Amino acid sequence: LGQLREAFGAARVELQRRDAPGDPWRQLAVVGSGTRESDPPGSEAAAAAIDEGRQLVVFGSPLAAADRRILAAFAVQIGVALDTARLAEEAANARTLEQADAVRTALLASVGHDLRTPLAGIKAAVSSLRQTDITWSPEDEAELLATVEESADRLDVLVRDLLDMTRLQTGAVEPKLRAVWLDEVIAPALVDVPAEIEVRREVPETLPPVLADPVLLERILANLISNAVRYGGAAGPITVRAEILRGACELRVIDRGPGVPEAERESMFAPFQRLGDRDATAGIGLGLAVARGFAAALQATLEADDTPGGGLTMLLRLPVASGTFDLTDEDAEAVA
Repeated sequence: LGQLREAFGAARVELQRRDAPGDPWRQLAVVGSGTRESDPPGSEAAAAAIDEGRQLVVFGSPLAAADRRILAAFAVQIGVALDTARLAEEAANARTLEQADAVRTALLASVGHDLRTPLAGIKAAVSSLRQTDITWSPEDEAELLATVEESADRLDVLVRDLLDMTRLQTGAVEPKLRAVWLDEVIAPALVDVPAEIEVRREVPETLPPVLADPVLLERILANLISNAVRYGGAAGPITVRAEILRGACELRVIDRGPGVPEAERESMFAPFQRLGDRDATAGIGLGLAVARGFAAALQATLEADDTPGGGLTMLLRLPVASGTFDLTDEDAEAVA
């Protein structure tokens, strides 16, 4: 519109639209100023149809026949541009709907087993404990109660991952960044690790704080450690290692499990993708997807790599906190 106004020296150029033939035209866009009432004497409105519902109107001096042909060419070009933009928007909406439908389909397929199995375990254990015609030994009763607790824990993890993924997909994650010492998030991330699994922590005391949201960072670490326990916990100790490299904090969760072929590593971070779907008790496959989503929200990166000697290493690269953020005096001194 601006180029057309400049080419003709017009007072203004309007893109107009109407809903149906016979309806009044209404302005969609305009370049220039003034109204029909304020136009100087001798001004003319020259219109060129784009289609039945849209037209291009130039307000200014009367146009010669050659100029009207130019105006018609502009109308064709604007029509193509508008249709291209509309088709691109429709394609984007279609992709969004397709992705949402794929997520819903995967979720419904997963719910059938991953949510109903712990519920069935809880119901069976509680029903057994409520039976009045059976006297349970202390050992049997403790085993049934342990089943209830374990199943409830599984449900808690599943629901939490679902809620986290919903927050990520709706853009509701708003990190509250501050200086975070890794010790304050590693310890709570290890709470659910079974007692028989050895976890080694290699975090130097001199390591400066990272810039992160402590709640999101704890969730990332908990999911990475849970994944390491699930697939590598029986093969040897799990190591949580941190160091400063290339101006960032590189935090590694290292296991000695079977590892993952390089071609399959990216697919691990897709929602509802379990490692080869080999383990029916592995959950609905949201842990790593949530971890990468939260990492992106923290302006961090999360990648998978080989463990030297065998296994999988998850590498989380975090920015180091600097004095430009809200550090305590003690934090600022440590960073310095």
